[in-house]
Amino acid sequence: MPTPSTQADRNRLIALIKERSFQSGDTIQLASGRSSTYYFNMKPTMLHAEGAYLIGKLIVDQLDGVDVDFAGGLEMGAVPIAAAVAAVSHAEGKPIQSFFVRKQAKEHGTRSLVEGLSKDETMAGKNVVVLEDVTTTGGSALKAADNLKADGANIVRVVTIVDRQEGAGEAFQNAGYDFQPILTLEDFKD
Repeated sequence: MPTPSTQADRNRLIALIKERSFQSGDTIQLASGRSSTYYFNMKPTMLHAEGAYLIGKLIVDQLDGVDVDFAGGLEMGAVPIAAAVAAVSHAEGKPIQSFFVRKQAKEHGTRSLVEGLSKDETMAGKNVVVLEDVTTTGGSALKAADNLKADGANIVRVVTIVDRQEGAGEAFQNAGYDFQPILTLEDFKD
């Protein structure tokens, strides 16, 4: 059960997403390849000062009591979320470091898939939360989680801002991942 302050933060985030990032009515093609009359472009909310704070706060609140070293996910959607989580967690005295996973390794420099680690850091043995902005089938977050596991990370949770409730939950469960959305499509249906 959310605390009153968490519920107020959720309600405010829903209002911001409705104002800045959500549309319904017209049929739109999604990244998953599916079509929908509900569309979320989360960047206007994730990059908004209050939106970033609320997203970071709600995720950090959700992770209270979870042993987490790092939080991040697949570029580009997870980058602003990971930065917000890192900033809010530091401000609250329980720092969670952030990172992102490239869709493909750079062809120069370190040629790394995972960015944000210092030169001596690895994901081996680290407790990691995979972040995503909007989840439909879970493909992007699963790709990130699989890459991180290959680097030795322990995936402790997958968190999305909005779960469209179109199969991601089942996909994560089948892969053995704890999936916890902050909001779902139901929060946006009037």
